[in-house]
Amino acid sequence: MYKKLLAEFLGTFFIVFCGTGAIVINDLHGGVITHAGIAASFGLIVMAMIYAFGDVSGAHFNPAVSVAFAVAKRFAWKDAALYMPVQLAGGVAGSLLLAALFPTHEKLGTTLPAGSAMQSFVLEALLTFLLMLVILRVSTGAQEKGITAGTAIGAVVGLEALFAGPVCGASMNPARSLGPALVSQHTEHLWLYLAGPVLGAVLAVLVHVLVSKPLNN
Repeated sequence: MYKKLLAEFLGTFFIVFCGTGAIVINDLHGGVITHAGIAASFGLIVMAMIYAFGDVSGAHFNPAVSVAFAVAKRFAWKDAALYMPVQLAGGVAGSLLLAALFPTHEKLGTTLPAGSAMQSFVLEALLTFLLMLVILRVSTGAQEKGITAGTAIGAVVGLEALFAGPVCGASMNPARSLGPALVSQHTEHLWLYLAGPVLGAVLAVLVHVLVSKPLNN
């Protein structure tokens, strides 16, 4: 289990460090990375971490994913209870390093709604629903591994960040949002980035069961 937990910590750490790091560097260097580059950074680092750690921990890197796998009975609740704190710690650690490297940046890539809180809550739930549905369809058990899984999941993350990022931040991951919010002390909308993804991921499990149920002849 310690190998799995270390893999989850490292994967989440690098997702937050590289993904929100792209936001920070873009802000501090005149938009050189661009919004499309930020979306690609998130998608690519997620894909890379799945390839790196999928055969060790299943490459969840996301408390909402671990909860959904447990709801789907692909993953033990006792293991999910161990994964989630480690994932959250990885996100915080990634943001702490960014704060040390770029102390003048105020928000460190914190996800904040551009419109109403309810608009972003619905978007986060829907985005995570799509992401989790894809994960369930391409994964084996609670394992996100293999060429198909890494490419498909990374592509969905990049796509959703590309079109929804300017509105809600396209977090889809409580660990990705918790780290920057805590370290930058911008926690005013954190609740929606914790609750929305979990709701969307659980709903994806229900739909996956429906589409997977054999038809009666």
